[in-house]
Amino acid sequence: MNCFEELKERGFCYQATDEAKISQMLNEGNVTFYVGFDPTGSSLHVGHLLPVMAMRILQKAGHTPIVLVGGATARIGDPSGKSTARPMLSIEEIDANAASLRDQLSRFIDGSEGKAHFVNNAEWLCQLGYIDLLREVGSIFSVNRMLSQESVKMRLETGLSFLEFNYSILQAYDFMTLRRKYGCTLEMGGQDQWGNMVAGTELIRRKDGAEVHCMTIPLLLDPNGQKFGKSTGNKNVWLDKERTSVFDYYQFWRNCDDSMVEQLLKYFTPLPVAEITALCAEGANINRAKEILAAEATALCHGEEAAKEAFVTAGTRFGFADPENKIPTTSFIGKVTASSVTADLPEAVIPASEIDAEKGIMVARLLVLAGLCKSNSDGRRLIQGGAVALNDEKITDASAAVSSDVVASAPVLRAGKKNMRRLKLG
Repeated sequence: MNCFEELKERGFCYQATDEAKISQMLNEGNVTFYVGFDPTGSSLHVGHLLPVMAMRILQKAGHTPIVLVGGATARIGDPSGKSTARPMLSIEEIDANAASLRDQLSRFIDGSEGKAHFVNNAEWLCQLGYIDLLREVGSIFSVNRMLSQESVKMRLETGLSFLEFNYSILQAYDFMTLRRKYGCTLEMGGQDQWGNMVAGTELIRRKDGAEVHCMTIPLLLDPNGQKFGKSTGNKNVWLDKERTSVFDYYQFWRNCDDSMVEQLLKYFTPLPVAEITALCAEGANINRAKEILAAEATALCHGEEAAKEAFVTAGTRFGFADPENKIPTTSFIGKVTASSVTADLPEAVIPASEIDAEKGIMVARLLVLAGLCKSNSDGRRLIQGGAVALNDEKITDASAAVSSDVVASAPVLRAGKKNMRRLKLG
């Protein structure tokens, strides 16, 4: 299948300057394409992932992505999709955010030499003189046409600054620079970017006499009509595990609305479309489809081992949808069981004599017996410092105790991020 056809089959294509021409380009040879991300925060969230997934499909097909971080355009602020102006960040904040986003995006895009380019538009936009920019491109941009862009029209009702009005010009200039420097002939981005992207194709046509194209990706909404990517508490679900833990990230996908599962599997997993259709067919086990979605999405962001652990932790706590792995799937999760993930954890035998029949045993004492600290007081300090968890459930009470039944269930006791023991009742 042509990779453009795959993009369409999976639902990635919303608008395109010329679908037939883009399909031909992608079918006939290597295409260098780009997607831009403004570093307005230190982390991306799941709402940013759609264009990243489209990039992965094209890169897998042998095309070359340019991952652009907008260290310059973030100083202006994109008015697209916003009812008010973005808060102005300091240059230092933008630079720090740009470095962080580049690191995050490198998890998803193979940055090996020759396979991708990671760039920051501050490299060229911050070197431009205002008069030089006006002379080079100012006559090409029609104010009437810019005012007709949806992103601009919406903001004219609430107020649009001249600063933001310039954003479209800068994005178009990015495309022209990337074509000249890397041979970039395709831009992809969210559907609210259409006007900015078409401005780039027009600038290149008139300045360089070259034909380039762009394609937008649809806005993903939840069943309530809100932008996808918010947790139950209406908070962003971040790719940074310090802001959204791996387990919470997994649970976000696991708890998605039934009506969205098939489309989310098409967007956020590499599973064949035919398999996805079967997993989500009427009468199928929709909860197994959700487990596969959560595991695949988590593995993409945090690695396969972390995804396996989150899957087993959630299944142990809430139950597995397909405990015997009877439902066929090409996902790695089809071979994962609770024992296969945790079999290599070091064990700590807890003598039954240490556990009071009525009071149980203090978690601080378990830490000592498991060899995770030297004394009960050390254990209490670890708990008070927020470093202790039992089966991924953080322990916050220094005097917390558990029963012998809990110990007999072979829970995983953690002290910090890497020190773990599987407990065994002896």
